[in-house]
Amino acid sequence: MHLAMKPKSTEKVTSSGTSVQSSAISDNIFYVRVAADAACHIEIGVNPTATTSSIYLPADDYEYFKISPGEKVAVIGTVNAYVTELTE
Repeated sequence: MHLAMKPKSTEKVTSSGTSVQSSAISDNIFYVRVAADAACHIEIGVNPTATTSSIYLPADDYEYFKISPGEKVAVIGTVNAYVTELTE
């Protein structure tokens, strides 16, 4: 799926095998794109902890997610993940 939305900002979230959270998503943001340079797992929520049972994201791939302002994206793996906030 490709969404016709404008990127607002991108945050690099680096995990070295433990769950790491992004910053809270900005007000009026309802979609994010998460891209990863290595296979990883992600979790979305107010205070998320990613585990190996969380959503799987393959290496060098990306996915779009619906999200609410104030929520965060947690990542686990040996990975740099990029969380891009999207605006309409």
